[in-house]
Amino acid sequence: MLRLAVVGKDVSASLSPKMHRFILGGLGETCTYEKVSVPPCDFASRAEELFSRFDAFNVTIPFKTDILPHLRSVEGDAALFGAVNTVVSATRTGYNTDGYGFLLMLQSAGLAVCGRRVLVLGAGGAGRSCIRKLLQAGAKVFAYERDPLRLGAVYGEFGGFVPLAEIPDEPFDLIVNCTGVGMHQSVGTTPEVRQAGGRFGPVGMDLLSRCGAAVDLIYEPEQSQFLSIAAALGKRTVNGEQMLFFQAYRADCIFLRREADAQEAQALFRAYRSQKSTEIN
Repeated sequence: MLRLAVVGKDVSASLSPKMHRFILGGLGETCTYEKVSVPPCDFASRAEELFSRFDAFNVTIPFKTDILPHLRSVEGDAALFGAVNTVVSATRTGYNTDGYGFLLMLQSAGLAVCGRRVLVLGAGGAGRSCIRKLLQAGAKVFAYERDPLRLGAVYGEFGGFVPLAEIPDEPFDLIVNCTGVGMHQSVGTTPEVRQAGGRFGPVGMDLLSRCGAAVDLIYEPEQSQFLSIAAALGKRTVNGEQMLFFQAYRADCIFLRREADAQEAQALFRAYRSQKSTEIN
């Protein structure tokens, strides 16, 4: 039986335990999966105990970079992003499965990105990962971030996209909200952006009317205000639940030392949603 956990500032409402237990059960493995909330000021002193308490663990906000000094190596996307969300204790190796989850979410929703114009809102941890994976998938990426220094740092790191000081009155095939605005204390709001002509305010019908589809990495609430506006305009919408599930699936494959399979992941997600629907009803 694997001893696992999710570690973050406040993971009391995390869906990770439920998802990982379901996925691992479907893969023929059992586990214990704890929620470990740690105050940021205590993480450095408590990090070492994680390696002895758990066979592996997942790391979330705000410790995806704080864990790096405690690791011996990082692999794959973790090296590209400079951030880790999955750790194997025996080898002290860090991985990042967010990009895998993001692209498989888009694929599962039938949203092709190669050659398409994609606007990413936010260039923080989630935003920079999505920008990188979209570029690798051949998208024409435009990114807006309220903090120009942060956006400039991401552009300076790997370039390849168009950094925006304001969002032009142009159409986009896809708009992705990576800001986190719309959950927790900001439920019912949308990110504030500067549009053409210097207009500054929350994302609304004007911008979303010019997109083909809208994706929000938020999964709670199930339909953010950002997605509600897009849906009211008849746009295709996708929330972040599948991304969370697929990145968890990829992490579990790492724990079990097995190859990830997109069809297997999608089948497991359908079963998970079916079970979830039955529980609600």
